[in-house]
Amino acid sequence: MLLRGLTVLIFFQLLGTGLNALLLPKLPGPIIGLVLLFAYLLITREVSPALDQAAGGLLRYLPVLLLPPAVGVMVHLADIRADLWAISGSLVISLVVSLVFVGWLMQMLINRQNRKKAQQGEQP
Repeated sequence: MLLRGLTVLIFFQLLGTGLNALLLPKLPGPIIGLVLLFAYLLITREVSPALDQAAGGLLRYLPVLLLPPAVGVMVHLADIRADLWAISGSLVISLVVSLVFVGWLMQMLINRQNRKKAQQGEQP
């Protein structure tokens, strides 16, 4: 069962890598594969037990995947210090833009929900 789920995950990754090589060289293949897997799961509206088991097994080792970026930060610490103001500025600007966008989106969703409730209240 685990092998079946891993096969599905690898299939979508290979499909994404193929599309990356043929059509979309700017996007990473595994990301395209994840988007395709997400679309597939939205269409089927069901996660198979094999896929659930495979994904759960991989999620258990997710912290190990964060070790290479941490090592990269430690190795390139001098470069990060040299560009600290540029990195900090870009992080602050992206945070502010994200906060404004999320606030606007949340307000739009709240207004839409209120309109739906008002319409349901008017109809008998």
